[in-house]
Amino acid sequence: MTDSGRLRTAAHPEIRRMLLERREPPRPAWKSDLDRITHVDLAHVVMLAERRIIGAETASALLSAITELRERDFEPLEKRPAPRGLYLAYEAHLIETLGEETGGVLQTGRSRNDLGVTCLQLALREPYRRLSAELGELGRVLLDRAHEYREVLMPAYTHFQAAVPVTYGHYLLGLAQTFERDARALAQAGEGLARCPLGAGSIGGTTVPIEPARTAELLGFGEPVRNSVDAIATRDTALRMLSACVVLGVTLDRAALDLLMWSSAEFGLLTIPDGLVGSSSMMPQKRNAFVLEHVQGKSAAALGGLTAAASAMRGTPFTNSIAVGTEAMTHVRPALDATVDAVKILRMAYEGARPVPEAMEARATAGLTHATATAEWLVRQGVPFRRAHHQVGEAALAVVENGADSLWTALEAHGHLPAGSADLRPQAVWRAAEFGGGPGLTSFERCFEPLALRWEDHHARLAREISGWEDADERLAHAVARVRGRTNDTTLPTGTDPKDDLHDQH
Repeated sequence: MTDSGRLRTAAHPEIRRMLLERREPPRPAWKSDLDRITHVDLAHVVMLAERRIIGAETASALLSAITELRERDFEPLEKRPAPRGLYLAYEAHLIETLGEETGGVLQTGRSRNDLGVTCLQLALREPYRRLSAELGELGRVLLDRAHEYREVLMPAYTHFQAAVPVTYGHYLLGLAQTFERDARALAQAGEGLARCPLGAGSIGGTTVPIEPARTAELLGFGEPVRNSVDAIATRDTALRMLSACVVLGVTLDRAALDLLMWSSAEFGLLTIPDGLVGSSSMMPQKRNAFVLEHVQGKSAAALGGLTAAASAMRGTPFTNSIAVGTEAMTHVRPALDATVDAVKILRMAYEGARPVPEAMEARATAGLTHATATAEWLVRQGVPFRRAHHQVGEAALAVVENGADSLWTALEAHGHLPAGSADLRPQAVWRAAEFGGGPGLTSFERCFEPLALRWEDHHARLAREISGWEDADERLAHAVARVRGRTNDTTLPTGTDPKDDLHDQH
């Protein structure tokens, strides 16, 4: 039903894809796991060859076999049993294909432990990239709309009651500032993705003279392992990312609730386009902003994921642990993916939402949002604040219950007005609120300009990180091609002869 009668257009294509349509079965998880395993293996074999820990012909054969498996999307492994796990099944295939002298050297100087945590670090890059990018887009929309609507009067609410006059742009700028801190918290958590655990072995490193700095470089990490226990025992980067998403999720939920309320007929302060709402299968008059309820649900996934992951990790020794490295980590990716969707939907909602200025102004006026400024004006005329507060409260009661025309006339009737006059309409009050981060235009710009620069920094940082990963992929591809082409070359391409110093790590 692209036309429900009440709704004249279909749901937005992105909403249909995320929430409404049948999804094609994803690529099998084991193939994605092998993508990362073999990616690490290519770097590991290159390093072993460059260090002359394995011979050039062995390295070339291994790299060719691994590359062929990747090109065939691991088809030779599809029906292979894995009685002792995916990695050992894959290694057994290499041994059968290349012989033990070649296929059996792949795990030299390495364990499934450091391989597994390295693959996790690689796996976290994609949801981290997507979430950072979607947060950047949300920030862009909020800044654009904040500037566009910086003079659209609306009531700010406290305790679900109209409180003081602000602008819709001022509200959006507040969201943009909060979400920018969420973006920084995510970036801080993502700093852990720069550490490469490869080289830590099972938990005690290795006596094989590997060069962890080289594999870290080829895989796009900023630094190699420094302590093998820390590398193997911890998964704090994943927990910190989830933690950042928990805080982010709280703001997502609250921002979605505001849109849900304000777009309802009871408030009527905003409109949401047809592409972001749904009708009812039974009630033809309905216009439901259901996508915002998805934001509320999806934004809670990180809280569940963090609780489950942290609970699984508690009570385990500080070493390699299945509960930590496997069971706890199963909760991470779904929670991150749900948070990505929540951010994207909220961004679309705020991008599509349009204020109804007449309704906003009417509510700000009827809600007597200028009462506080009226009391403050009395204070500036020499009335003690508590007395001014009481007098304006009496005036408000007169307006609400006795039909007084305005606060001003009610104050005048009670003899509370000192000499002088002032424009205390809500339209004037928000413009005068230039102090304490209020909605006045000068105050708005004081917040807007540095905030826009911080969001630009967010985009630039993410672009640098992505570029670094892409550059590393190119370096690895070139290194693999070079090693595969040196089958008759016995010179050492990089480093020194490992026999000179068994513990040389460069």
